[in-house]
Amino acid sequence: MFEDGQIRASDLRPLLAAMTAARDGDFTKVPEAGHGPVAELGAVFNQIVVRSTHFNSEIQRVKRELVRHGRLDERVSASPGQGSWTSRVDDVNQVLDALVAPAANATRMLDAVAGGDLTQRVDLHDGSRQLRGDLRRLGRAVNKMVDQLSLFTGEVTRVAREVGTEGRLGSRAKVRGLSGSWRDVTEAVNTMAPRLTAQVRDIALVTTAVARGDLTRTVTVEATGELLELKLTVNTMVDQLSAFADEVTRCPATARSPSHAAPTTTCPNPSTSTGF
Repeated sequence: MFEDGQIRASDLRPLLAAMTAARDGDFTKVPEAGHGPVAELGAVFNQIVVRSTHFNSEIQRVKRELVRHGRLDERVSASPGQGSWTSRVDDVNQVLDALVAPAANATRMLDAVAGGDLTQRVDLHDGSRQLRGDLRRLGRAVNKMVDQLSLFTGEVTRVAREVGTEGRLGSRAKVRGLSGSWRDVTEAVNTMAPRLTAQVRDIALVTTAVARGDLTRTVTVEATGELLELKLTVNTMVDQLSAFADEVTRCPATARSPSHAAPTTTCPNPSTSTGF
């Protein structure tokens, strides 16, 4: 291989070909043979090939686990060596952590929302460092969604409690801070609540008036469905009570009439009056 301590060009051609191939992305080992400087160069080159191949294989493996199987916890394992061999593995893993952590955080928070827990929020900090750029926008968007949902459910729950449990018919849900469909639904609740309040209050006023002997009032509020049936029932009751009261009032007056003729009108009998 050597003549007078010189390295022949033919001895370097295999190494040169392997290095050229590596430059173009083909990490193929150079055949190792003999001893001396050329063999040592080939051995070192082959170590570089092994470490580069390991790193590339790890990148492909992690990509496959992420893309095909959705595993966000996969990381690149370190190859033999130190210095840049180790630091570039750490750099790749740090990039993965920075990308995956907000998504994992958002997933955890959305799982909590699906379970009815609206207290969770996406952490906009990565340790002591604030998230920036698209990652921060993602976190803020998710947090805003939960804020809107929390505000919406809180207001609707409050109105339902005050109206249904406490009997406070004038309650309305606050729409400040809500937008889009959240605001539309809340305004729909607010439209329903005053309508129901007006119907119930009108019926209550009429029944209260009847209880106090005022048979001149009837339910006039617009109503539909079962409330319309209730309205008609109350008005029918008032009409019948009014007619009955008129008859009862008229009969004593007829009995006191100076006419000697026998009364021709039969006074109502409470026990036989329809509906009473």
